[in-house]
Amino acid sequence: MTSPATENPIRYFDHAASSWPKPDAVIKAMDLAMRELGGNPGRGVHELALRTSRAVFEARGACARYLGVPDARDLMFVPSCTAACNLVLKGLLRPGDRVVVGSMEHNAITRPLATLAAAGVEVVVVHADPTGFIDPDHAEKAVAAAPTRAVICQHASNVTGTIQAVGDLADIAHAHGAVMIVDGAQAGGHLSVDLGSLGADAYLLSGHKGLLGPQGIGLMYLSARIDPDPLVEGGTGGAFSLEEGETAERPERYEAGTLNTPGIIGLGAGVGFLGEHGEELRRLELELTFRLIEGLAQTPGVRVLGPPTGVERVPVVSIVHDKLAADEIAFALDRQARIACRPGLHCSPWAHRTVGTLESGTVRFSIGHGISVADADYLIGSLERVVASH
Repeated sequence: MTSPATENPIRYFDHAASSWPKPDAVIKAMDLAMRELGGNPGRGVHELALRTSRAVFEARGACARYLGVPDARDLMFVPSCTAACNLVLKGLLRPGDRVVVGSMEHNAITRPLATLAAAGVEVVVVHADPTGFIDPDHAEKAVAAAPTRAVICQHASNVTGTIQAVGDLADIAHAHGAVMIVDGAQAGGHLSVDLGSLGADAYLLSGHKGLLGPQGIGLMYLSARIDPDPLVEGGTGGAFSLEEGETAERPERYEAGTLNTPGIIGLGAGVGFLGEHGEELRRLELELTFRLIEGLAQTPGVRVLGPPTGVERVPVVSIVHDKLAADEIAFALDRQARIACRPGLHCSPWAHRTVGTLESGTVRFSIGHGISVADADYLIGSLERVVASH
C-alpha cells in the first residue's frame, strides 16, 4: 500500500539553509566513519587512530583540490561558517582598525562586527543597489577614504542570489593595503571557486549547504597574508602537546579539540560527488532558477527580488506578495502542497533593508541537489493556487 508521503512527497526548496537529501555517497561515507573509524585523528598510533588520520587527510586534500587551494594546510575544518566568520573577524581586527563591508551581509558577519564596533573598530558600509549588487567603484571610494584593515563581503546573497565581484573587490583591497574576507556560505558548491586565483585572504564556507555535507562542519581558508588569533585553544595531540601555547602550525592552530570526523568524512564525500556531477548540477540549478523567476513573476501580486532572468545568480529566488504575508504563503505551501520553503528575514536584516523588504521579509525558494523541472513547475502551480484561494 502506498503511503500519502510517497504519493505526495515533500518538495524541498530550502537548500540555502541546508541541502537535503544528501547524496548516497555522503550517507555511506558517514556510516563508514561511524562504524570503522573509531580513533581520534592525530592522537595515537594504533590502527584506528591512524586510519582516521588518513581519512581526514584525504578529505582535506579533496576539499583543497575542489576549491583550488594550493596548500591544503591553509584549509581548516571548523564547526560552521559562522564559527569561521567569528574566528577571522575577532582574531584579526583590533580597536582603531577600519573595515569596509557590503550592505548585503548575513548576521554571521554583521553581529561579530557589531561587537567589534563597540570595542572601537570602525565599520564603513557600502550600500548595494536594489538587486543586491555592490558597485566596485563605490567600494573603492570607501576603501581609499582612510587606511583600511579589511574589506568584507559575501560571495553570494542568501536573500537575492546576487553574486558579488569578489575578484574586483579583492584587487581594490590589496591595492590599498587591506585584506579581503569573504563569506562563501552560499557560493560553495554552486559556483566555481578557485581560491588560488580569487584573491580572498580569508574564505569561509558552510559544509552543509551547496557542498552537500552534513550539518556541523565547515571550511576556513586563510592565505599566508593573515594569521588571526585562534578563538579556541586546547588539545591538538602529536608533536604539539608540549607547547605552552597553541601551536603556530596550520591546520592544527585552528583545529583545537577533537575533530568532527564523521562530518569531515561526509563533507569530503560531498565534495567528491560535486567533482563528478557539479557542472551538470550547476547547469540544472540555473535552468530551474530562471524557470522559477519567470513562472513565479506571472503569479498575480508577486514580485521577484534580485537580478533579472539571464543574469547569473546562485539558485536562490525570493518573492514578496502585495497582500499576503511571507509566513502565510509559506505555511499554506507547506500544509496544502508539502513544499518546504522559508519565510522571513533569513538571518540577513541588512540585506532586507537594502532591497526594501525589512518590514515584510520574503518567501525564499532555494534549489539544490534533488530538485527537478517537475518540482519547479509544481511549485509555480502551487503558489498560483495559494494566491488564488486568498
